[in-house]
Amino acid sequence: MSKTLSILGSTGSIGTSTLDVVRQFPGRFQVAGLAAGTNVTLLRDQVEAFAPQLVSVATAELAAKLVAMLGSSWKGKVVHGRDGNIMVACLADTDTVVSAIVGAAGLLPTLRAIEAGKNIGLANKETLVMAGDLIMAAVKKHGVTMLPIDSEHNAIFQALDAGRRQDVYKIILTASGGPFRDKPEKELWAVTPAEALNHPNWSMGRKISIDSATLMNKGLEVIEAKYLFDVELEDIEVVIHPQSIVHSMVEYIDGSIISQMGVPDMRIPIAYALAHPRRLRIQLPRLGLTNSVPLTFNAPDFKRFPALKLAYQACKRGGTLPAVLNGANEIAVEAFLDEKIRFPEIALVVAETLERHKHQEIQDIDTVLAADLSARMQAESVVEAFMMRRKQQQGEEIAVPEQLKK
Repeated sequence: MSKTLSILGSTGSIGTSTLDVVRQFPGRFQVAGLAAGTNVTLLRDQVEAFAPQLVSVATAELAAKLVAMLGSSWKGKVVHGRDGNIMVACLADTDTVVSAIVGAAGLLPTLRAIEAGKNIGLANKETLVMAGDLIMAAVKKHGVTMLPIDSEHNAIFQALDAGRRQDVYKIILTASGGPFRDKPEKELWAVTPAEALNHPNWSMGRKISIDSATLMNKGLEVIEAKYLFDVELEDIEVVIHPQSIVHSMVEYIDGSIISQMGVPDMRIPIAYALAHPRRLRIQLPRLGLTNSVPLTFNAPDFKRFPALKLAYQACKRGGTLPAVLNGANEIAVEAFLDEKIRFPEIALVVAETLERHKHQEIQDIDTVLAADLSARMQAESVVEAFMMRRKQQQGEEIAVPEQLKK
């Protein structure tokens, strides 16, 4: 029986990898909807290849452009904006939604898909970071399945099959450490966006590549794991594993550690999430244990990677703080890519924004969205202040906030 998909973020790295899996198994998967941002050229190619019935783009202007590019041969419909993404997520013919929109923009379409009874392949970690309790409650209420596509959480999901949930001692998330794992802390002030985007192991989008370099990505994954697997924050450990072969592990109370290993290619967890409980024979290189490099594991350096510490702190305090953490980080990453701030200032912007935010408990999705908007406005203000202060200090480093010294 074939599975019908809507893919949110179809032109991103996860979206294109998902479509590659679909291409390899045309009888097993069909594509009903695609939601993208601004890359209408790639989206046109995807529409021509997979013939979805509904497509969404960022703006009305881009929608008109795509319609003109496609001509009269395609009989589907083009919509736009957040409402367009929600329409794609809630398509009547869709049974599984791949949530791969980058950042907070993926939250509302994913929630609406759950409310519409769609199963979720989750690659948008921000959904659970911002509103974990609300999302998991909705999953339970509407009786849908949420399977992780992130390689780390997909690995944990697989490793949890080895034992009973009550016998889990610890979840261990692996992190490559990014391109700067061995760079002296002082030299981080001089790194460029191009250097930060050059991940040694994975081919990813721009935002997640920067998050991997700061280790904020791992911090977000810690929060995601807490809600997805219903574990205590204290039972989630992060280890630096530069080879990206062991994708994550579960340690049980008897001392057994179960890991999932494989080549660093997102098509493996995507295929597992889409076909579960079956496995697909994907056309990919094999790991080849006798040819692989030695595997190493180290504790993270919280001094070099303060973003990871901020994520733990925000998650521990809970409420709206994880949403604020995420929103501020999105603004800070964008500012770094635009060369408005320097690499270590990404975490500093997030720390300052968290410091300014008034903690609230989450009542509903509107509370989350309001916190996200407030965080972005505060973070933009902090970025401007940092830029001005740097000019006044003639390039000197900005003082580290007290909460990063704790």
